[in-house]
Amino acid sequence: MSTTASHPRWAPRGLTELRFSTRTLLLQLGAVALAVVLAAAAHLWLAYERLWTEAEQNALTLARAVAADPELRRETAVIAAEAGTPPPAQLAAGPVMAAAESARARTGALFVVVTDEEGLRLAHPDPARLGERVSTSPAVALAGGEETTRNTGTLGPSVGAKVPVTAPAGSAQGEGTVVGEVSVGFARSSIAEGLGPDALATAGTAALALAGGVAASLALRRRLARLTLGLEPEEIGTLVQDQEAVLRGIDEGVIGIGRDGRVTVANDAARRLLGPGSGDAVAAGAEWAAAPVPEGLRALTAPVPGNGGTGTDGAPGRQLVAGERVLVASARRVVHGDEELGWVVMLRDRTELQGLTRQLDAVGALTEALRAQRHEFSNQLHTVAGLLDLGEAEQARAHLGRLGAMGPLSFPLEQAELLGDPSLQAFLGAKGIEASERGVTLRLGDETLVRGPVAAAQDVTTVLGNLVDNAVRAAVAGSPDASGERWVEVELLDDGPVLHAVVADSGDGIGDTPPERLFEPGFTTAAPAAGGDAPGGAEQQAGGPTAAEPASGHGLGLHLSRQLARRHGGDVWVISPGTTGGPGAVFGAKIVGLTPEEKAARDARLRRGPGPGGRGGDR
Repeated sequence: MSTTASHPRWAPRGLTELRFSTRTLLLQLGAVALAVVLAAAAHLWLAYERLWTEAEQNALTLARAVAADPELRRETAVIAAEAGTPPPAQLAAGPVMAAAESARARTGALFVVVTDEEGLRLAHPDPARLGERVSTSPAVALAGGEETTRNTGTLGPSVGAKVPVTAPAGSAQGEGTVVGEVSVGFARSSIAEGLGPDALATAGTAALALAGGVAASLALRRRLARLTLGLEPEEIGTLVQDQEAVLRGIDEGVIGIGRDGRVTVANDAARRLLGPGSGDAVAAGAEWAAAPVPEGLRALTAPVPGNGGTGTDGAPGRQLVAGERVLVASARRVVHGDEELGWVVMLRDRTELQGLTRQLDAVGALTEALRAQRHEFSNQLHTVAGLLDLGEAEQARAHLGRLGAMGPLSFPLEQAELLGDPSLQAFLGAKGIEASERGVTLRLGDETLVRGPVAAAQDVTTVLGNLVDNAVRAAVAGSPDASGERWVEVELLDDGPVLHAVVADSGDGIGDTPPERLFEPGFTTAAPAAGGDAPGGAEQQAGGPTAAEPASGHGLGLHLSRQLARRHGGDVWVISPGTTGGPGAVFGAKIVGLTPEEKAARDARLRRGPGPGGRGGDR
């Protein structure tokens, strides 16, 4: 699968291979320009029509005013009552012509024309046309009606109005009789001149709208480029395919967290590893800070004082317990160029590996015990050989008898027969040999009784081994008791699938440290060079062994030991903090195991993969 498009982003492109954001910008600019041009044209057309309408109304008003002039009405009625029409020279000097020209001069009209009842001109701006019939039909006005017109006459294109002239009272025709008509017109050029201010305002508004559209388009282009990280749609599609293939095809859990603190992606493996409760809540869009996941997992992306506030980016993986699983989690900051995009949290299942590690620790302890015993038997054999060389056969035979009675392997652990679980007996026996080599006596308490195999052998090995190791180190670092002995006492009592444990030592206790502080993740009372030693068993590793730091035999630390114990209803706690000079701290543990049926169901669930076919068994 390719993670880049077929055409690299840095390759030169032709006009037909413009970037998606550029094509989008050009399309937006074209749409904005078209919208602005159409809007401006519509506005100008409406303004033009409005000016025409206003001119028609002005012409109609002027025509009515002229037609209502008393002298004009009287003179028109007189002319209409006579036979024929006066000569042009008489009309040009007459009162009708004077009234019409006066009105035209006052209003700036193109023409004010007055006719008689036959449509012959009695007044006209061109005296040469007096006495002629008008070029447009006066029928409507001579019939007593009014009309507005848009036409081209002898004086050019115009918009005008025609109204009738009626005879006044006392005339020969009788009052109200139509004796002529008044025609008023305004030139179209004057209307176009009136459109100039509207056109200027429209052009300015269009220019501003176009500039705003260009600015918005450029901002949208930048926003689009930022959201897509400069990738083309083909590249984004390829990345989505690759993401689906990678996230669904691996057993490791992957959780993506955006810069806004919300989960952007969580694959099926992550939800499966976190368990039903936490896994279901870790979905796209969920608030990571409020997600019901282990606190140690959420802390991986939290700002760390002294680390620039950038979290644990680049730090080794942290081991934690989620439900029935032991996980190793790590977090990496995602950066594209100079832009921080968020975090990616990786989860790896170490449940089976942890069990194998604890078994290997037990085998290693037994190996050390055998090595020490071999050394001891070698010394005894040298003693026997020396007695034989001296001829002390009876003493040699007696010595061999004592060795035979001790058995092939002798644990410095009294009353080991009280432990009915052979693996637990061997484990504590090996721990006893290790403690003995450090000058510490490991002993069983008076109330110890384990009647059969423990139901949670792996958890017991982890929790009890950690407590015993801490106690041995505390006894070595602390003060011996009144008899000069350094000791660790373990008391075990089983109750069905539940194992109760108490571990005490002869050290100096935990001092002023609050007991609950010991169980906080990352807390330790030991100096870095001390390898985790802490008084009174207060050793607390910062997360336990990690992928970058293999298990050292100290277990998961008190924090993870408590988590392991609590996952089935158990716990680890401090019974007594101890005192300086001894005795030391006393720790209690309750470890709840599973019934065989529950264990079988759990093992099947742990091995069930994200798909219908599972993972095909152990990896």
